[in-house]
Amino acid sequence: MSSATSLDFYDAELRAHHEHLRAAYGVSSGDSVLDVGCGTGLTTREAARVAAPGRVIGIDVSERMLERARQVTAAERLDNVRYDLGDAQVHRFDPAGFDVAISRFGTMFFSDPAAAFANLAAAVRPEARLVLLVWQRREDNEWALEIDAALGDARQSPPPGADPFSLGDPAATARLLEGAGFAGIRFADVHEPVLYGDDLDAALAFVRGFQDTIAALARLSDREATQTLERLREMLMSHYSNDRGVVLDSRSWLITARRRRYGV
Repeated sequence: MSSATSLDFYDAELRAHHEHLRAAYGVSSGDSVLDVGCGTGLTTREAARVAAPGRVIGIDVSERMLERARQVTAAERLDNVRYDLGDAQVHRFDPAGFDVAISRFGTMFFSDPAAAFANLAAAVRPEARLVLLVWQRREDNEWALEIDAALGDARQSPPPGADPFSLGDPAATARLLEGAGFAGIRFADVHEPVLYGDDLDAALAFVRGFQDTIAALARLSDREATQTLERLREMLMSHYSNDRGVVLDSRSWLITARRRRYGV
């Protein structure tokens, strides 16, 4: 899998989720938009087309991802987009500078979620919209359970700040957002598949790049790692069909909220 192709694989995996985010964020012409954990910028570019001439800023901690984002954005001749390398938890945004903040699975990895969402709240104007896609609990996501089963005893619980399911509990996440300054918090169930394509080798390479998979394989001998990779391949093959490729079930939350008015 080439570098650019591997970076774009994540967008292809989540393509069934895109319409849910687009339908919910309500971006209008002239809006200023912040895209948190923007990756290679697909969601940033989609927002930019709607927001023009408003500005859209994508932020991510991966320079490699942002290089790809800038490359594609230039090719698409979008001139109202900027990408910043940084951690949204501590990044110095312009105060009350955005009308909408969006994120597609980019807000689950903060080391201090309370501080991170307070920083995001300060970055958006009063009554600005917050629209997030986050994974539901691990046990509700077939793709995670199937990978866990293939990894077996080599898998360990992720360290703080590395758990993709950290926002899966609606009650806890609602309290977190309320404490940060958001109100009108709603959770909508999104039941869409993750799509790993019709190339088993590419699908295996993608899953092998997951943090949990990398950490698990690093704890194994060469023989054990080879056996584990074969189990992962067999698992992916068991979810393969000629018409859809490799498809696994997933559950996520579409979270919508508004920044509280000051003092309200």
